[in-house]
Amino acid sequence: MIVSKLLAVDEALSRILNHIPTLPTEVVPLLGAYHRIVSEDIIAPTSLPPFPNSSMDGYAVRAEDITTASQNSPVSLKVVMDIPAGAFPKGTLGAGECARIMTGAPIPNGATAIIPVENTDGGWDKANPYAIKQTVNIFRAVKAGDYIRPIGEDIQAGEMIIRAGEPLRPQEIGVCASLGIANLPVVRRPRVVILANGDELAELWQPLKQGQIYNSNSYTLAGLILACDAEPILLPIAKDTPESIRTLFTRALDQQPDMLISTAGVSVGAADFIRDILEELGVVEMWRINIRPGKPLAFGFVQNIPFFGLPGNPVSAMVTFEVFV
Repeated sequence: MIVSKLLAVDEALSRILNHIPTLPTEVVPLLGAYHRIVSEDIIAPTSLPPFPNSSMDGYAVRAEDITTASQNSPVSLKVVMDIPAGAFPKGTLGAGECARIMTGAPIPNGATAIIPVENTDGGWDKANPYAIKQTVNIFRAVKAGDYIRPIGEDIQAGEMIIRAGEPLRPQEIGVCASLGIANLPVVRRPRVVILANGDELAELWQPLKQGQIYNSNSYTLAGLILACDAEPILLPIAKDTPESIRTLFTRALDQQPDMLISTAGVSVGAADFIRDILEELGVVEMWRINIRPGKPLAFGFVQNIPFFGLPGNPVSAMVTFEVFV
């Protein structure tokens, strides 16, 4: 049903959204998923961190062993392990024992806290940091759990990390990588054909004739479409005749598009044939919107493909694209 009255913006947008189908899903490698739209909820397959680890360089200790430690009365502990990041500790800390540990390294059994290296005498020779001393002096007390990242502190296994319909930003890509997710289900990129017509328009590689201007709207729309992570397809300019415009629509449909967009030709000028051809080949759902700039905007379908007929004025075309397309 054609709606010819001036529609309010919200009503027009609601009508359009109710008609737009969702594209099918495809699975892409993580590096190809940036800015794509997730097609289903992404659930964490594991916890992050997957094991308790140290948030500081320092020493893994039993908190009860250093309750009296202070700057004036340090507590001396025996260093029995060295745990760099990437290593997994063997053995269990006993009373009066500690382990040198690096940020991100797993917590050894028996340890209940981390003492940052700044609160110790170092415990190793700065000239040879791999040579660990047998003892280290601790200059402050800590509580159980201090400077330990527990399992799942950031993400719990089974937690939803990305909701369907959300775009994938660098931070979501990084979270997926941290969870070992190598591929993601995303909505297929839309193929959008841009149709341009007008005897006054020239292609960029053609010399201008008297009364002509270069076709800029198609390139503006192509940029806007790329910004939406869709694929723009530009066709040659059609003449201001019903036959040429009809041929243009046929060529557009041959591209197997998901959407068609034109500029100009939807107003009331004597050579504005887009709307007539649209009614001939498809269905016009609405024609005029109560918006300025941008009132002469058409929306409909050509062989079940959504079609937007945007105004020819460059600013109006951009505004209506941003609001409706």
